[in-house]
Amino acid sequence: MTVTTPQEQTRADDAPPEDRPPTSPFILYLRDDEYVEELELLSNWVRLLLVPIYAREASSTAPWCGQWWRHPEAVAQLHGLWLAWQELTGPEAGLCGPANWHRDYLEPVLNSLRNPAGPFAGCKAGAHRAKEVPHTDPY
Repeated sequence: MTVTTPQEQTRADDAPPEDRPPTSPFILYLRDDEYVEELELLSNWVRLLLVPIYAREASSTAPWCGQWWRHPEAVAQLHGLWLAWQELTGPEAGLCGPANWHRDYLEPVLNSLRNPAGPFAGCKAGAHRAKEVPHTDPY
């Protein structure tokens, strides 16, 4: 893994796009238009595949927020789940890829997101409520 100093990162950010080092595909590292484009693709996957096939009815013990994109933790977890989906269900994944995705990624992520104390804890059907972030003092 290569670590860049803040000065090197600034120089990389100022470089023309074709000269910039490759960035992580993880959505939390994307900025501006790249983030919006990736979120649109993720949203299509969540809306057209994940929720219709895998989401169970929302309840107080398994909350869901219809505006999940307003919860940064949910965006991060769902994006990671989608990246794993792309890797483990594509033609290169092998025959066990989809089973591994279900076992290793789908259930843990859905259990985390839909936990009563998870990111959707304050949301009800048709009503988003932002999560209150715990306070942290500066070091």
